[in-house]
Amino acid sequence: MPNFLIICNRRTGEQSVQEFLAGPEHVAIRARFAAERANRADHDIEVVVLSSASREMLEQTHTRYFKTTQELMAA
Repeated sequence: MPNFLIICNRRTGEQSVQEFLAGPEHVAIRARFAAERANRADHDIEVVVLSSASREMLEQTHTRYFKTTQELMAA
């Protein structure tokens, strides 16, 4: 199952998603640690690694990473 590294700015709603195809999970985890180190000073940045069958499924199950606060409140 693919792993997805998500880097999300909680203040602006900007996010980046990097997909790690099926393989060793530690590759995605190491990328997460590197992203956390790079963004250590910015408390608005959230870095997570999630596993999902597809990005589409991930967008359904973890909507908060893919929609703005206004979109979430309207839903």
